[in-house]
Amino acid sequence: MSGTPRRDHAHATLKRRIVEAAYLPGHRLVERDLAEELDLSRIPLREALRQLAAEGLVVTVPGKGTIVAPVTPDDVRDLFDVREALEGLAARLAAERATDEGRARLRECVERARDVRGAEQINARADFHDELVALSGNALLADVLGGISARVRRLFHLTGDRDAEVQCAEHEALYEAIAVGDGVRAAELGVRHVTGGRAETIAAAEAWTGVDPEEATRTRRRRRAG
Repeated sequence: MSGTPRRDHAHATLKRRIVEAAYLPGHRLVERDLAEELDLSRIPLREALRQLAAEGLVVTVPGKGTIVAPVTPDDVRDLFDVREALEGLAARLAAERATDEGRARLRECVERARDVRGAEQINARADFHDELVALSGNALLADVLGGISARVRRLFHLTGDRDAEVQCAEHEALYEAIAVGDGVRAAELGVRHVTGGRAETIAAAEAWTGVDPEEATRTRRRRRAG
């Protein structure tokens, strides 16, 4: 395999583990161990880690190591600020522009979330949001929200099955508004859906605060030296 496929494999594998909370905030990513596990050299692995850092999913301390990026309450507030400002717009545009094929894909996300549980349901609910943005037909909006999609999806997994039935019911109502082309109603429901999870998610983030990259990498180095 060439460097690029190996890098892409490492990137996709580590990103999935981080987003789905298999690796929690502050988890140390040891290059030697990962290179052995993924059967690749350090070069494509480091390229993958640099890409993850650019996406805000890992933090590298030069000369010391890399950890999964901490998530602070301020990080959560920033994400919700952006989502509250833009997801209502995405919902309105989706109601106005979605094709029959697009609405069918959105409906599939709603139904899939009803049929599964745990991580699969969380992914189905996250897919609903990504599909809604795609249906907006606005490339710039999709680019902006797509840039934070992994971090938003990660929050979904970190908070687990928070009000899963409520989430599914809200997606159902939002889908119905989009299906009948009611942009005003869709925008209202889209904003309400996002804001409903704000306070609880910020509160949950308090438990993830306190991870210091310098300390996390220094601690691991000392254990290995001893």
